[in-house]
Amino acid sequence: MSENTTIARPYAQALFDSADGAGELALWSERLAAMAQVAADPDMRACIANPKLTAQQLIELFLELCRQDGEPVRNLVRVLVENRRLALLPEIRALFEQLKNQREAVLDARVFSAFPLDEAQKDVLVADLEHKFKRRVIASVEVDPELIGGVKVVIGDQVIDASVRARLAAMAAALKG
Repeated sequence: MSENTTIARPYAQALFDSADGAGELALWSERLAAMAQVAADPDMRACIANPKLTAQQLIELFLELCRQDGEPVRNLVRVLVENRRLALLPEIRALFEQLKNQREAVLDARVFSAFPLDEAQKDVLVADLEHKFKRRVIASVEVDPELIGGVKVVIGDQVIDASVRARLAAMAAALKG
């Protein structure tokens, strides 16, 4: 477990508890996505590390760049800036999304495919995964030409490897054994 994740966890949990209690999980998910994107930008990271910027200047700059308003967002940014944790927003967002997905019984799936999948192929794959896991699945697809053909799906700590590369490796092992 990385140190950043350990530090980010209480912030994510507090945000989740607050958003869940207010029925604003989707709203905060969108807010955190925008804020995490700004915080991850190399130029913003340079500003965060710049000791010449006051806390108030950093807060105003950050809020302007991520185009977020409202007292809850301002309070979050203020707390993160004051505690020198603004750069942790991508980790906070990732942990928040994990908590949100657990609450909503949703699984995140990373799909690695040898070739780009069109929407119809992705929909069929997602439907199969939802049937297998009996939960809603949100899939992100990445192209990995080293698979040769087929797909590899990673959900949490489970891996479903239906790639040609895996089948060839299994055949090679069988022939050696």
